[in-house]
Amino acid sequence: MQRIYMDNAATSFPKPPAVLEAMTRYATQLGASPGRGAYAEARESGRLMNQCRDRLCRLFNGEKPEHVVFTLNTTDALNLAIRGLLDPHQPKPFGRRPHVITTWLDHNSILRPFNALAQREDVDQTQIPCDPRTGLVDPDDVRKAIRPNTVLIACLHGSNVTGTLHPIRQIGRIAHEHEVIFLVDAAQSLGHVPIDVQADGIDLLAFPGHKGLLGPLGTGGLYIRPGIEKRLITIREGGTGSQSERQMQPDFMPDRFEAGSHNAIGIIGLSEGVQWLLDQTVDKIWKHEQDLVRTMIGELDQLESDGLTYFGPHGVKHRCGVFSVRIDQPEFAHPQALSDRLERDYGILTRSGIHCAPLAHQTIGTQELMGTTRFSFGPFLTVQDVRYACDALGQICHAASRVAT
Repeated sequence: MQRIYMDNAATSFPKPPAVLEAMTRYATQLGASPGRGAYAEARESGRLMNQCRDRLCRLFNGEKPEHVVFTLNTTDALNLAIRGLLDPHQPKPFGRRPHVITTWLDHNSILRPFNALAQREDVDQTQIPCDPRTGLVDPDDVRKAIRPNTVLIACLHGSNVTGTLHPIRQIGRIAHEHEVIFLVDAAQSLGHVPIDVQADGIDLLAFPGHKGLLGPLGTGGLYIRPGIEKRLITIREGGTGSQSERQMQPDFMPDRFEAGSHNAIGIIGLSEGVQWLLDQTVDKIWKHEQDLVRTMIGELDQLESDGLTYFGPHGVKHRCGVFSVRIDQPEFAHPQALSDRLERDYGILTRSGIHCAPLAHQTIGTQELMGTTRFSFGPFLTVQDVRYACDALGQICHAASRVAT
């Protein structure tokens, strides 16, 4: 039986061959730690790592490559942005606790750091509700939530539950009108959807290396708009290979925020994933994903009368290639049952559950139902793969209906 991977929202698979080739070349020919030696192999490792920064800046129109800080993953990047900006020892705006704005569609990687800070009374937080049908946040609601002491607006770009794409350019414009820092979680969008940090008004862009950028697990980054680094404190200090004689962390980018040895093998692999995207162009990849989305919507619309529900926008606009579904039959009360059936009978690999986004599931009414079964697309899936998955869902729905009657 064929195996069709539809869990790209968790991590992308397969990777471009050049990713593995670059990692193998590093492991067998270089092996040196970047910035930790003056010999040729160490210099070459450093060059390759900086090449990755250059490529990333080209991908999302960053201003300075040295403002790409490598992290373990998106969660690590978000913690650096959030805790670095909202440290309780930072000056308090207007003498009050800083105020932050998030949305109900956000992932736990945004929600939990803020919730921890709010529990300790280090911040005040406003969570903007989203439309239960589309998952969209209204930019005017964001505008209305801004207070004199608001220092940060944080939101995801693409939902890992509903596939909703928030209007980040509008939100970024509102943030800048009010001189509020704008943090975007691009875990489900970078590499899938065109992003321009300058045009979109993004001050801090957190992203994974292993999802849309097609690199290995254990890679990610935070892009910090020039000037914003002065507002962030370090949340981790240690060796950098630079200014080792100093007692304190270097104050220049990116060393200020990159303590310890790098995941060089992962970053060098990531660099080739980014180059693959640059060669293909994100515009072309985005058009392909929209074709997959359009096909999925057309097929799923026909199954709604058979007891299948899918969540998020029912059109290509404001949507990326992430679909959550439920089948209204007792045997599929737990979404894992549908994932199991799809794998066992059709070789389709999906993800079921709450997807680390409880407020998103509360928004669409599936939190008490233990979540949904999620399909998520990558650039190597085809329209035929999507049709096959929808045919499988149709067969499952029809069989469940016969059993129920």
